Amino acid sequence: MCQQKIRVEEAVGMALSHDITEIVRDGFKGAAFKKGHVVQEADLCRLQKLGKRHLYILQIEEGYLHEDEAALALAEAFCGPGVIFRDEPREGKINLLAAHDGLLKVNVEALTEINLLEEVMCASRHTDFPVKAGDIVAGLRAIPLVIHSGIIDQAVSIARGNGSLFQVKPLRKAKVGIVITGSEVFSKLIDDQFEPVLRQKIAQTGSQTQGVAFAPDDADFIEKLIRRFLADGVDLLLVTGGMSVDPDDVTRQGIRQAGAVDFMYGAPVLPGAMFMMAAIDGVPVLGLPACGLYHETTVFDLVLPRILAGEQLTRRDLARLGHGGLCLHCQECRYPRCAFGKG
Repeated sequence: MCQQKIRVEEAVGMALSHDITEIVRDGFKGAAFKKGHVVQEADLCRLQKLGKRHLYILQIEEGYLHEDEAALALAEAFCGPGVIFRDEPREGKINLLAAHDGLLKVNVEALTEINLLEEVMCASRHTDFPVKAGDIVAGLRAIPLVIHSGIIDQAVSIARGNGSLFQVKPLRKAKVGIVITGSEVFSKLIDDQFEPVLRQKIAQTGSQTQGVAFAPDDADFIEKLIRRFLADGVDLLLVTGGMSVDPDDVTRQGIRQAGAVDFMYGAPVLPGAMFMMAAIDGVPVLGLPACGLYHETTVFDLVLPRILAGEQLTRRDLARLGHGGLCLHCQECRYPRCAFGKG
C-alpha cells in the first residue's frame, strides 16, 4: 500500500489515505471524511469547500483489498438462510440482520476458526437465540485499512465449506394439544394453574393451543387422551405433571403405552431436571415437570423453539444444555437476554 497526491477531480472511486477534518465555528469539529473513505462524485463540492484541491489517495497493491471490499466479501459468505445485511460496509464494519422472526443458529466451530485468522473478526449472539426480523445477529470487521486477499479467501472458504456461518430458522405454527395430569386437579380439589402458563408460552411462539384435557393419575386414561389428540391432528403434544418418582406418578407410563419412541427422561437443566421428551408417530411429545408452575423460565423455554424450528433433539443435545443450564432466578426475569441456556 502506498499513497499518491492527485487532483480532487481525479479522485472519484479512490480511497483516502488520511482523515479530512472539518471545523464549523461554534459547532462541529471532526472528520468530514475518514481514512479509507472512497471518494464519490457527490463528495467533490464539499471537498472543494473544505479547501481541498489535492488529495492523498491509497494505491492498493495487487492481492490486497480495501477494508470495505473485504467486509462485503465476508458478509456475503457468512449469511445463510434467514440472515441478511442492508447497509454498505463502513470502516470495514457491517452488521448482519435477521430477515424474519425465528431461531438463530450459529456454526460455533466455524466461527471460532474464522476468529483464529489474523486481521478479521466476527462477533455474534448465542446460537439458539430467538430473534425478531431486523434484529442484529452478528457484526463483522476487516480490521486493517488494507488486508491481504488471501485472509479473506480463507474466511470465506471456512464459512462456505460449513454450509453457512449464520442462519435464522423460522418457527412453524404448531397445533398443540395439552394433557394436564393429576387426580387432585382432575377431581377439582385444587384449581389448575398449568393451562394459562402453557397457553401464553405457546401463543408467544405463534403457535395455537388446539385443546386442553385433564387426566387423573391413571396411565390408561392418559394414554386414551394422548391417542385422542393425535387422532385430532395435533403436531405437538405437551403433557404436564406426574414426572417425578412417586408411585402415583404414572404419566411417563401412559406416554409409553401410547406408543412413544426415542424416549428421553431427565435433562441437565435447573429448573427442569425431570423433563421428558419422546415422539409418537412423528409428533413430538414433551413431558413437563411441576417446576413450570413456579418458575417463569425452565428447560421448556430452551427446548420449545428448537422443536418448532424443526430440530430433532438427541440425548447429546440435551446433555449440552448442562453448560449454561443453571437459572439464577433473578428477581426480574430477563430471559432470553441472560446467561440461561447460553452454553
